Amino acid sequence: MEIIFEDDELVNSLPDAALSGQHEPRTKTASLSAGRPIGIDLFSGVGGLSLGFEQSGFDIAAAVDIDPVHCASYAFNFPKTAVICASVAELSGQDIRARAGIGDQVVDCVFGGAPSQGFSVMGARSLDDPRNGLVMHFARLVHELDARSFVFENVSGITKGRHRDVLDALVTAFEAFGYSVRMDWKVLNAADFGVPQSRDHFILLGAKRGQKLPDYPSPICNPPGRPLSDANLPLGPSARDALGDLPDAERFEELLNGDVAYVYDWGRRSAYASRMRCETSYDWHLGYPRDWQPWLLTASARTDHTDLIRRRFAETFPGRVEPISRFFKLAPDGISNTLRAGTDGARGAFTSPRPIHYLFDRCITVREMARLHGFPDWFRPHSTKWHGARQIGLAVPPPLARAIAEEVVAALDVKPQAPQEVLMQVEHACLSFDMTEAARHFDVALLSGKRQRSRQKKANAPQEI
Repeated sequence: MEIIFEDDELVNSLPDAALSGQHEPRTKTASLSAGRPIGIDLFSGVGGLSLGFEQSGFDIAAAVDIDPVHCASYAFNFPKTAVICASVAELSGQDIRARAGIGDQVVDCVFGGAPSQGFSVMGARSLDDPRNGLVMHFARLVHELDARSFVFENVSGITKGRHRDVLDALVTAFEAFGYSVRMDWKVLNAADFGVPQSRDHFILLGAKRGQKLPDYPSPICNPPGRPLSDANLPLGPSARDALGDLPDAERFEELLNGDVAYVYDWGRRSAYASRMRCETSYDWHLGYPRDWQPWLLTASARTDHTDLIRRRFAETFPGRVEPISRFFKLAPDGISNTLRAGTDGARGAFTSPRPIHYLFDRCITVREMARLHGFPDWFRPHSTKWHGARQIGLAVPPPLARAIAEEVVAALDVKPQAPQEVLMQVEHACLSFDMTEAARHFDVALLSGKRQRSRQKKANAPQEI
């Protein structure tokens, strides 16, 4: 694999259309507030990093992702952000500035994580995977946007074996572009930052040369069900803390053919669940409050398991793996294993292996995945199990993203203002778009190899197991 990191070579490697700005699909201009630093999310997915950065005080001017379905769900959840449905390889910094409507305003941080499948220890770890080259476009766009700082996220596999060459080339590129890089890079586990899930993320931090480098955040808790790493820290939330108040999705017939139900009898909430419900103004942190409907149970489409599958799930001990499906069964006083995204359409479109609920003999719903990931209940992924679970599994948990972003804010020496505006979530149709509808919405070409989930196919789909 050829790795390009020299400034002129990076720019010259771009398609002519990316530099000319000839193709400009539909993009909404960002709406920003005074007194808040500006961030741009590359490879945004559904917006886990964006939410954490927003909660730390950032306004997200633009989010870039190539997948129209991800972009549609992102647009619903972040109505102030300009969503750019395109490959980063086809964009210049000026393209992003123009389509976000920010002109020559200072960009305080560019953050994101290039697709990680080529580096993941769970996959083939191929150096020839074309997605690996996208990390260099991340560096190029940080430079072209003249960002004050950057946060690059990926899987820990990028630090191992021959893939370390890609990481070394990325660092070299940043240094050639005039950025300092914190070389004591770290792999952070989300469970150390209040997320009831064991999940590692490689984080690389940098800033323009001469400016203060951000630090890495320190853990805030001990993951429950595991040996204490710091006796001075409290226990973090458990799976029961995350899910105990959610009503059983199988009580609702409407969730067999949809993902929303009206609920007025929520269970007793833990402190963690109260935060996910945004019951106090503090629970919004420095993010924008959303005008949402807390009486709705969303992202909770049911899976209609057979009696045989339920029996196998019931016989599996909490904290163990069911031997046939290889699904992990949650332990109520422990944390979840790493939630996976499954594979995309080009690689078989396999559904992510959702864990088994600790109390009910079924896989957890997408909403329950979101709870284990640190997404608040107002945040809504795609309405189907396949797209929704994939979006959650690909995302950086927002509490981890917030902890990182708070260190970036401290290094930038800015004091973000708490927002006064309440955001409306109105484009509900975006949450059910199939790939064709989403591509049409953003006026972009349909991605090849992507799975189609039409309503007719969904109704006749085989059981997921």
